[in-house]
Amino acid sequence: MGSDEFVRERLRAFLAEDIGSGDLTTAGLPQLACATARARLTAREPGVLAGLEFALEVFRLLDPGVQVLPPRLEDGQPMEQGTVLAVLAGNTAALLQGERTALNLLQRLSGIATTTRAFVDALRGSETVLLDTRKTTPGFRFFEKYAVRIGGGRNHRMGLYDGVMLKDNHLAAAGDIGTAVRRVRERAPVTVRVEVEAETLDQVREALQAGADIIMLDNMGVESMRQAVALIGGKARVEASGRIRQEDLPALAGLGLDYISASAMMTRSRWLDIGLDFIA
Repeated sequence: MGSDEFVRERLRAFLAEDIGSGDLTTAGLPQLACATARARLTAREPGVLAGLEFALEVFRLLDPGVQVLPPRLEDGQPMEQGTVLAVLAGNTAALLQGERTALNLLQRLSGIATTTRAFVDALRGSETVLLDTRKTTPGFRFFEKYAVRIGGGRNHRMGLYDGVMLKDNHLAAAGDIGTAVRRVRERAPVTVRVEVEAETLDQVREALQAGADIIMLDNMGVESMRQAVALIGGKARVEASGRIRQEDLPALAGLGLDYISASAMMTRSRWLDIGLDFIA
């Protein structure tokens, strides 16, 4: 998903947002333009690392000659307080100018990966797959969904362009589930699965009759989900969604759901504390 140049283009835009027409602080210290320094990226609290290569690429864009010295952690590895993620050696001005953008990426993505890992751990022992949603920060979706994968989750749709999901407003506009499913099947590629959102058991029956490939149980209680899974009986994949929190997962793990989709990995995660410090 995404090419190296796609990533660089995004990172250049992030740097341009911060540096703009020029870094006034570094420009006021002209001796830094020709100086070199070493800096250490360190975890200041436990978590799961995500986004290190993106952060390093930020510095490479500012100083192609920057070196990454050992030790170095890899994305997906656990971090403890004080864990050294990487040591950099390069142009002093470039390290200073890239610091905030690189840390923003590391802190945000590591927070998402850490929350995702906790969600996945809560489902351990079941065959239910954790999915993300399209509730992402505009312009930052590629990176946030990457962090979900690093944390052990799976991506749902990347956008409206790579999957069919008939939600409540689609169904209201189309008139009924059967009509909506029939019309999208006439136009969508045959390889694309059709997913239908159902809020009641009656809608589950309609979606089954319409031949939906995936039925999303939206904001249903545990007992209603149990009945829905029995009603579907393997004729379609079953996904649960709607305000699902980490503490809800143990009760859902044994229902026989194929998927649980949640936005909380993005919306409820917090940035991890990661720092960059110059060293001798």
